[in-house]
Amino acid sequence: MLFHVKMIVKLPVDMDPGKAFKLKADEKELAQSLMREGKWRHLWRIAGHYANYSVFDVASVQELHDTLIQLPLFPYMEIEVNALCRHPSSVHDDDR
Repeated sequence: MLFHVKMIVKLPVDMDPGKAFKLKADEKELAQSLMREGKWRHLWRIAGHYANYSVFDVASVQELHDTLIQLPLFPYMEIEVNALCRHPSSVHDDDR
């Protein structure tokens, strides 16, 4: 199942810089691991924001939920999820 996920990160302004650096490093490591596994298909930055649009390819809504809550930055995110399905007018047979 494909899901479009918008993530807006809102770190507290008074967060210790060392903690913020560690959270971001851990987030990057996990995100890249999920990308290599094929679960996090696409990751796009939203210009001018500390936010992204992503496409996840997971077996179920529960798997998506379980994946998102394990993200180190999850407690500091606003997340919006939309299920995706192929559009019949698409000229592509895949999800390019």
